[in-house]
Amino acid sequence: MENMVYAEELVREFLVFRGFTNTLQAFVKELGTDIGKGFQVDKILDLIFSIYIPKFQAENLIQLLRFFNNCFSSHETHLISVISELDISIIHYYIIHAIQAGRKDKVIELFDIHGTELLQKDQHWASWFAIPYIKAPQSEPQFRVYFSKEWSNALHLSLRNFLTKMFNGTRIPALMKISSERNMVSRLKGDIKQLNFKLAQLQVSLEEKETQLHQLRSNSLLATEVIVGTDSSSNPLAGSGEPIVFVPASHVICVSASAQAGEREPKHSEDIRPDDTQVSTSKISNHSGQNTGNDAQREEEFPEVRVDFQETFLGHTSPISRCRFSATGDNVASASVDGTVRIWTYDSSAPTSRNATIYCGAEIMSLEWECKSDRLLLIGTADGGIKAWNVDAKRVVCDLSCTEAFPSVLDLKCSPVEPIFVSAAASRWPGSSDIGKLGYASLTVWNMRTWKAMTVLPLGEDPPPITSVCFNHNGKLLAAAATDGMIHMFDMSAGLQITGWPAHDSAISSVLFGSDETSIFTLGVDGKIFEWSLQNQGKVLWSSDCSRFCNLRSSSHYKHEMALDAYGRRLLVTSNSLRAPIYQVRGHAYGMRTLPHSASITTVDWHPTSPIFLTGSADHSVRVTSMA
Repeated sequence: MENMVYAEELVREFLVFRGFTNTLQAFVKELGTDIGKGFQVDKILDLIFSIYIPKFQAENLIQLLRFFNNCFSSHETHLISVISELDISIIHYYIIHAIQAGRKDKVIELFDIHGTELLQKDQHWASWFAIPYIKAPQSEPQFRVYFSKEWSNALHLSLRNFLTKMFNGTRIPALMKISSERNMVSRLKGDIKQLNFKLAQLQVSLEEKETQLHQLRSNSLLATEVIVGTDSSSNPLAGSGEPIVFVPASHVICVSASAQAGEREPKHSEDIRPDDTQVSTSKISNHSGQNTGNDAQREEEFPEVRVDFQETFLGHTSPISRCRFSATGDNVASASVDGTVRIWTYDSSAPTSRNATIYCGAEIMSLEWECKSDRLLLIGTADGGIKAWNVDAKRVVCDLSCTEAFPSVLDLKCSPVEPIFVSAAASRWPGSSDIGKLGYASLTVWNMRTWKAMTVLPLGEDPPPITSVCFNHNGKLLAAAATDGMIHMFDMSAGLQITGWPAHDSAISSVLFGSDETSIFTLGVDGKIFEWSLQNQGKVLWSSDCSRFCNLRSSSHYKHEMALDAYGRRLLVTSNSLRAPIYQVRGHAYGMRTLPHSASITTVDWHPTSPIFLTGSADHSVRVTSMA
């Protein structure tokens, strides 16, 4: 049975854990002499027809038959009679084989030891006691059939079918069900991930269709407005010398409909700009220009995200500075400004054995999970510390220190391929969130096996601080964003900078590779987002302006960051408002807004495979939101 070996390993592990050494030794010894061969039919048949009978081991053969009689003694009466008939046939086969091999002495030895027992079970054995003394028993009508090839083949086949039926129908012990149930759970999780992936693809397709429909409607309405606007006879303002400003019809319909229904959501004070009630000519002119992602809707008009479920974690007692999904998405690590890191799970069916609280004694500035598993979590602090936490052992396995010249660990990133990670450190952090006031930069490559520094990547003399780093899919390229607005690209195999270009007029706070690895996203402290082509350096593929959400001067404990979903279609950005925007990249008209926290949103992340995102807030909470 396929789960037998796994069950035996569980028993062995338990005996070692409990310290039952004598029982363990007896268990190992009996495993070595397992007469039932783990209920593997082929091995049992080989044992009977290739070892016991050819080598005339009658005693071992009788013991094996007794063993199976005990195993199957609890079955139905008609099956017990079948077992008895098969036992008799196997002993007949042994006797016939011995006579054909000229070893009648083995037959006499069998009857001397077990003859009385056989005769008590079945009286037909009385006639068989004479077979070793008959000169040509194969000629006797009573014994002729047993010497035929057809009879021996039929015995082989009957015994194989019977054992297969019995072992498959035997009541499985609960211990052996663990492996089956675990495999079933793994298959179900795989099915869930595949279904989530298909669901996300369908959602993306639906959003594309909705976008196309919205654009067609907008173009149609705009064309109508232009026709009406050019008819001076029907417009009382025509010829007055004042510019005519047309409000997009879609905007008017939206406001009036919601006002009539009385369902328009009141805006928070921080969500309102001075020009919220005005429509500028530049806003309207964008409808006829190229769509860059900024022009179809203002963020205030973004619809609220449709939610499948949302879980809120309230384990922190100070504002959240970082939160990250693990490599599989099963665990979450979140950090707060008081130097506390919590590891937890949002799925009630997932095991909580890895849940833990880590006290680092300094402000947490960066978090990073090992890319290949959920086993290690890296933590970077404001006092130059880098801790490696083993979630299985629940302890710090390594506590590194950067040089005193670069005490602030602004970012950590693990290679997706090799056991290395890169730390971006700065020379000082004066207690202000203005990353433009940092000192100099240091990029260090660390070995995760020896936990030693391998190399320091070259940045030139007095380089500005590196605020964010990111590996590409194969770990060969590293992108680093600096406070001078530059993007630096490194070849990790050579440890050298290969290119770079000015991306922003101000500091860059976050950098990400696109999902297709042909572009790179940057978020500046001025709130501007750019997607840069890696094939045509310096070319902007898409852009957006979220400056109303990214007022860095009002962020006292964090730098703004962004997160890209697994399919590269949605970009989630932190926010000084109670809601965070979710942008649709590359020409998609619609954006969305998250459900509100009670304070600003300080950190974000996406699930590695599913449409689920994290938002951490200054209100001390972390939310896991699954999109419907």
